[in-house]
Amino acid sequence: MNVILLGPPGAGKGTQAKMLVEEYQIPQISTGDILRAAVKEGSPLGKEAKACMDKGELVPDSVVIGIVEERIQQPDCAKGYMLDGFPRTVPQAEALDGMLQNLSSQIDHVVSIEVASEELVGRLTGRRTCRDCGVGFHVMFDPPEQEGVCDKCGGELYQRDDDNVETVTSRLEVYESQTLPLIDYYTAQEKIRPIDGVGDIKEIFGRVTQVLS
Repeated sequence: MNVILLGPPGAGKGTQAKMLVEEYQIPQISTGDILRAAVKEGSPLGKEAKACMDKGELVPDSVVIGIVEERIQQPDCAKGYMLDGFPRTVPQAEALDGMLQNLSSQIDHVVSIEVASEELVGRLTGRRTCRDCGVGFHVMFDPPEQEGVCDKCGGELYQRDDDNVETVTSRLEVYESQTLPLIDYYTAQEKIRPIDGVGDIKEIFGRVTQVLS
């Protein structure tokens, strides 16, 4: 079973991905991780990626596709895999389809965890981090016993710059502009599996496993 996992920042994608890996015994393939691994190994594609990264440029789609192709042919992907963070755009999805066709393979399901923007802003802007020990809290879901004070070490809790309303709203807008065309692309292929991402973690996981079975 070959799956793509989509979801905006704050949708709980990471949590669901870990549970899916355990449930189905398939690897989670994050493009960031495999790019770093290819660079570390010094493979030909890794060297190409490193040259771009060193110049502060985006790694071309062709290189990313090549690295994904190498990764999904490894033995741990025999039963399937879950792509996380890729594809991000329609041209990447088209290139992925072309590459998989050459391998006589395809994507089976595209799971899209859906949460309203207002809910996501609340989730992302509610995070607080301890300045001293780095422990995280959440004003809604996991509040400290005393407001602004870390339960663990008594340090001051603060809101990270990338968790303020402006930054969060901007991140969500970027996700939407990049990903909505992707949802249309996979809807046309009848592969999109929309999941309501609001509720208990296990409840949401139940919705995901239901569509995958």
